[in-house]
Amino acid sequence: MVKIILDCFGGDHSPQAHVEGGLRALALIPDLYLILTGDETQLRSCLQGRDYDAARLEIIHAPQVIGCDEKPTDAIRLKRDSSMMKAIMLLRDRDDIAGMVSTGSTGALVTGALVRIGRLRGVIRPAFCPLLPTMSGGIVGICDSGANVEVDAAMLRQFAIMSSLYLENVYGVAHPRTALLNVGKEAEKGDDVRREAYALLGETAELNFVGNMESRDLLSGSYDVVVCDGFSGNVLTKTTEGTALELLKKLKKDIYSRWIYKLGALLMKRMFMEEKEFMNYQNYGGSVLLGTSKVIVKGHGSSKAVAVEKCIEQAYKMEISGLGPKIEAGLAPYEHYEA
Repeated sequence: MVKIILDCFGGDHSPQAHVEGGLRALALIPDLYLILTGDETQLRSCLQGRDYDAARLEIIHAPQVIGCDEKPTDAIRLKRDSSMMKAIMLLRDRDDIAGMVSTGSTGALVTGALVRIGRLRGVIRPAFCPLLPTMSGGIVGICDSGANVEVDAAMLRQFAIMSSLYLENVYGVAHPRTALLNVGKEAEKGDDVRREAYALLGETAELNFVGNMESRDLLSGSYDVVVCDGFSGNVLTKTTEGTALELLKKLKKDIYSRWIYKLGALLMKRMFMEEKEFMNYQNYGGSVLLGTSKVIVKGHGSSKAVAVEKCIEQAYKMEISGLGPKIEAGLAPYEHYEA
């Protein structure tokens, strides 16, 4: 039985979306055991009348909630009865629990993970790695997307190794094509960190390094992993998601502007629905925090039930794939870079 903790508060649709997503994951994965943290009264109210295997679900009462506007260090120190901190402490203290999922404060989650959970052997800094769909029907991972604003070349190499192993072992992508986010494709482009990282990535035998990538090519399908600092990665991810959503809004507005466009849209309704689902980030789960000693998945704050379900699936797949030990083995030849 794979035990996963679900922090049920802190998101825009808490706790209903979390309970619904959790029950969907339980129905889908026979050997999944869920531990819900949050206000017990509210959680039991959401569960009332629902059909689920009660033997595979547990509730840990945690009445407090960490807000996204709270200082992370203060939140993890002062709000020990919050749903997130209860989850983090359980994850640390119980060997039978594999990982956790949260849609709450990113800062508090990263700080709590570093202070309470710790890193895998050899990891300099853990990094977020969200997934986005590509035009070829595949996925592309962006590592880092917010955990580390400032990086050096050795950290970028570690991000590349960890995210490549993630795509390969969890999603079955053979020899993931790994690129370095830069302002141009030429090897000499970028600042000193990017040029040094380019050389390190190119000499790392474990990687299928294909060179620099410009941001406009992110969804082209030519890359499986894009390595970058957390600031650039966060901007890249949110800009791409935001552009897709705004284009959908513009398309809908234009369709309703003329009757002949409405007629054409009616004939193409199925195609439009498929494209909408393709670009909906809710279908791709959350950002996994690579490099921590236990599995941690951070979902969007706006996650609905389907996104929560996908996040739980991600955590489950990471555990059964044995990703943690594989990351330690992959980083072992470069341990002299550890900070």
